[in-house]
Amino acid sequence: MRYLRAAPLPHATGGVSALIGAGLARVALEALAEEALAMRLLLFMPASGWFGLALLCGADGLSRYREYLRMRRMLDRWGFAPRLLRPLASSRCQRDAAMQAAREAGCADKTRAYYRQLGYRWYHLLPDRVVANPLAFLDMRFLRTTFLPGKR
Repeated sequence: MRYLRAAPLPHATGGVSALIGAGLARVALEALAEEALAMRLLLFMPASGWFGLALLCGADGLSRYREYLRMRRMLDRWGFAPRLLRPLASSRCQRDAAMQAAREAGCADKTRAYYRQLGYRWYHLLPDRVVANPLAFLDMRFLRTTFLPGKR
């Protein structure tokens, strides 16, 4: 359960994407049975896209879990410290991982108040860099910091 609680947003998005992809693949297979080749190809392309998104979300969820473990060790060792939490503030998924680690380390209220003081609310879903530049998803530095937390 900790794995799911550390990154609820990527796991929920990945699950929904996989379900949509499975539905499209099922319809494409039915079209194959009816020998509608063009229809099958048209449905398999978006189905593979949805499955690809599900894989990306799963990778992001795994990265958030690793970040949760790292943050939990640091909070257990040093206690609540804003300098530990600040690097994780710019993304909702990272804040969720930090909040789960703070809950288990016993400093959830201070962590929640700190993120609230920075101006983050529940509806701030996209990372700050993506809000500033929507093409940031294609930047190698963004991808590296997303999927390799703690590495520089």
